[in-house]
Amino acid sequence: MANKDYYKILGIKKDAKADEIKKSYRRLARKFHPDVNPNDKTSEDKFKEVQEAYDVLSDEKKRKVFDRFGYYNDNLSADSPYGAGASSGSAGAPGFDFSGFDFSQGSTSQGAGGSSSFRDIFSDLFGGSGGAGGGVRAEPEPPRAMPKRGRDIEIPLALSFEEAVTGLTTNITVNRSEQCSRCMGAGDTGGPVVTCSTCKGTGQVSRTGGRLQFSQNCPDCEGTGRRRQPCSLCNGKGVTPKTEQVKVKIPAGVDTGSRVRIPKKGHGGRLGAEPGDLFILTNVGKHKFFTRKGDNIYVTVPITVPEAALGAKIEVPTVEGKAALKIPAGTESGQKFRLRERGFPSLRNPTLRGDQFIEVKISLPRVISEETKEALRQFEKLNPENPRRVMGLE
Repeated sequence: MANKDYYKILGIKKDAKADEIKKSYRRLARKFHPDVNPNDKTSEDKFKEVQEAYDVLSDEKKRKVFDRFGYYNDNLSADSPYGAGASSGSAGAPGFDFSGFDFSQGSTSQGAGGSSSFRDIFSDLFGGSGGAGGGVRAEPEPPRAMPKRGRDIEIPLALSFEEAVTGLTTNITVNRSEQCSRCMGAGDTGGPVVTCSTCKGTGQVSRTGGRLQFSQNCPDCEGTGRRRQPCSLCNGKGVTPKTEQVKVKIPAGVDTGSRVRIPKKGHGGRLGAEPGDLFILTNVGKHKFFTRKGDNIYVTVPITVPEAALGAKIEVPTVEGKAALKIPAGTESGQKFRLRERGFPSLRNPTLRGDQFIEVKISLPRVISEETKEALRQFEKLNPENPRRVMGLE
């Protein structure tokens, strides 16, 4: 298999400076990142190739090895006099480079008090202790920032009953964030590796859930305990705070708990990824007269005894003002009437609208004069029917 040209992969010259390497890597990482190109195997392979090239060329020692031999291998050293496939003596096997190994102490264990360099290397590879003088593990590499979509923001908004019917356009203040202009969302500017200040180098942070306390990987160093010197502008977050006035259009027909989405007005993304969305969570206030069930509006209206008995034309309230309603003679208390398309507009289909239902309630006068009482006695004589008779009652 042919050796890969890491300079060609990143599209840079062989004398490129560190900042040129990083700039090219970030551009290509954004372009081929799996989040930007879902289900694209070609882009995924290209992304891995770019990552591999940057891992070598961004490390000064690894880059020297690559520049000398035309490829990189963990067992090679830039100072080694041997190249690929060569051996430093009879200890080498064809096709494997042993130049990075030290055989000066022999190739076998020398009891409990000693061990070979060869065994130390295998201890590093496979996690063994290698005896009393076990191999020294390399410090874990700090995580490299990857393109990441911004977090969504949810803000509650109180509306009156009438505003929920008609809809509303307003400006709200949103405390959000945007991609850092200095580090372009990376969280660092390529400075030295330092101990993570969030976890104090432990790689773990404590979280409390109810009465339980548990540990998890540090979100800033991803459990390594180390990170590159944070960007001085965003303090390593990759984003900077921003307060913005956002114009919000609330559609007609929303109810308590409705979520209205405003695209890309959430927190900023990192390394060119999209910002999150802003969601407005509506809370509709109660009305003095009206109640709501689905898209329909309900109201109770009092009528007098003569209006119920004789019939009348009365005014009833709606969310759009007054409307006329005909009460037929002989109307009973609790009877309901419908005003079509006087309810809430439908959120799913704005061309449709609910109805308004009016329930009438017969209201008796609080004070009855002697003349009225006499009139009611005469009414009773003229209309001797008993409405309880259908129940078998006298």
